[in-house]
Amino acid sequence: MTEDKKSLNFIEHIIEEDLKNGMNRDDLRFRFPPEPNGYLHIGHTKAIGISFGLGLKYNAPVNLRFDDTNPAKEEQEYVDAIKEDIAWLGYKWDQECYSSDYFQQLYDWTVQLIKEGKAYVDSQSAEAIADQKGTTTEPGINSPYRDRSVDENLDLFRRMKQCEFDEGEHVVRAKIDMADPNMLMRDPLMYRILKKTHHRTGDEWCIYPMYDWTHGESDYIENISHSLCSLEFKPHRKLYDWFLDQVYSNDIRPKQREFARLNLSYTIMSKRKLLRLVEEGIVSGWDDPRMPTISALRRRGYTPASIRKFVETVGVAKRENVIDVSLLEFCVREDLNKIAPRVMAVLDPVKLIITNYPEGKEEWLEAENNPEDEIAGSRMVPFSRELYIEKEDFKEEAGRKFFRLTLGKEVRLKNAYIIKGERAVKDAEGNITEIHCTYDPKSKSGSGTDESKRNVKGTLHWVSVAHAIPAEVRIYDRLFSDEAPDGHKDKDFMEFLNPDSLKVITGYVEPSLKEVKPLDQFQFQRLGYFNVDPDSKPEALVFNKTVGLRDTWAKVKPISEKQNTVKTPQNTQKEIPAIEEIKRAGKKYTNLPDDKREILKNKIKEAAKNISIEELEPLFETAVKKAGTRIATMISLGVILNNKGIQPNGLAKDFINKALEDRNELLQNEARELASKYSL
Repeated sequence: MTEDKKSLNFIEHIIEEDLKNGMNRDDLRFRFPPEPNGYLHIGHTKAIGISFGLGLKYNAPVNLRFDDTNPAKEEQEYVDAIKEDIAWLGYKWDQECYSSDYFQQLYDWTVQLIKEGKAYVDSQSAEAIADQKGTTTEPGINSPYRDRSVDENLDLFRRMKQCEFDEGEHVVRAKIDMADPNMLMRDPLMYRILKKTHHRTGDEWCIYPMYDWTHGESDYIENISHSLCSLEFKPHRKLYDWFLDQVYSNDIRPKQREFARLNLSYTIMSKRKLLRLVEEGIVSGWDDPRMPTISALRRRGYTPASIRKFVETVGVAKRENVIDVSLLEFCVREDLNKIAPRVMAVLDPVKLIITNYPEGKEEWLEAENNPEDEIAGSRMVPFSRELYIEKEDFKEEAGRKFFRLTLGKEVRLKNAYIIKGERAVKDAEGNITEIHCTYDPKSKSGSGTDESKRNVKGTLHWVSVAHAIPAEVRIYDRLFSDEAPDGHKDKDFMEFLNPDSLKVITGYVEPSLKEVKPLDQFQFQRLGYFNVDPDSKPEALVFNKTVGLRDTWAKVKPISEKQNTVKTPQNTQKEIPAIEEIKRAGKKYTNLPDDKREILKNKIKEAAKNISIEELEPLFETAVKKAGTRIATMISLGVILNNKGIQPNGLAKDFINKALEDRNELLQNEARELASKYSL
């Protein structure tokens, strides 16, 4: 195997195998199919990167298709925002398509299915249809309308299209198999009545196709070769293929394959919850720089290159996991380090007076724009007798490890002179209002004198008081203080809002920033990376903090981890992690008598209270022969789902369904209990 082959991800392996088995390379075509019911967020960048990345790799076209089948939630505003975001990320689509373009074709195909006895109009309520679905262990019940005549179905469907009925009065269902073990195959809905104005088709239609019916057929119409989607659609693949079977001739047949979504710590990905933040005024809008939307990241100063690098680093996986948000911050920090000009700004100022510098004198000093960029050049910054420096850069008395300004010691002013602290002036409350110092006139940076080469340990940034430009600076931090803000059953995610996620201060910047434009990016030396907010005006500059120079949260995280470690006076070692305790219990579970097994089961349940479903998911792939570990995993899954009040995701459903077919009776019993509870 070549080195290139080793580096392929599993989707690329699928494509390479298809090409080897006779697929024409010119027939490759991909698509990114967002629903225009909200703004794209960081979670979508993975799907965008995969589809458009494959297009670039194979020189194949990529369609941008809007799956606009629900006029109750979709708007043109979202369409425009999605197009802007994808273009900003640097991707170009081949065709701009809309599922609504295919409404007539989908209607005609549905008529054909009705004529073939493969679809029918159901006049039951949604509740009645749901009740008849059955469970994973019990077949569903046929609708009393399942055997309507073809003529009656055609008449009702035509009248549905003509808006003769109210919403919910009728639906169209595919006639497949109410006993199919995959519950999605139990006569799924194809059409429903929605008397809403569509953002593109207006009031032309009052019936709208369901996603499962629309998606695969849209892929087929567009000659998509590989339909790539996230893991929750894996159970839908069987239905995707069934629908294709009804219309497929000898054209390109799309192949659905699934990858793991991008989940990010300290981040909410639910559009519904993000909308709540907007509607309740927690944030200023979808593009508030604290939001995870692409438009918000752009406004905050993130770069397309950094986001693409992040997606590339995360890679393409088959298993869901949570990526630490610090990786995203690392990627933008790395990119901005290469491209962002260095400037000086002071955000918490105290006045510094150089007592032996001539009053009224000013000089312009050369400053390097970016040491990482050889062609970035330099600029001139003004220097004078009175400067602003950061308050934290001065202490009257300090220990040996404080390398900034203190009384009696020397530091260098960046691009300027070496100064020595002489005294501090205080107000009536004891607050320092001025720092007086002296400078060495022969120590000017770059002058080549012996004095300029003198080694001092500290270097401070500064801004000349006479030339400083005041600016509003918005200091952003993570919106949530909890790593999984929506992962708590008994708590609302809003309880984990970080009260310090935004601080607005007035700082001072050097005069070279007077002519900045919105979204220009800079490194405020020694402070972090900042960009110009769109609210900024020449007479009222506004900067956003993009990211700090280093990861300050790395120091915080171990503290919270220590809080989860139980210590006793006799034993100060860390406890065994809960997930390891579950693994150990699984290894001996099947070898115990009933009474001891019940005791161990209770221990597994207690351990499961301290783990997340993401920690448990790797165990879903445990080998069949390791029945005990799979039983312990199933028990733990039940605890997590119950405690967090959530439904099993695609991976969990697959795990449960496989266990139902296992030969181990203990595992079957545990799986059967979950399948019944969650109607799988």
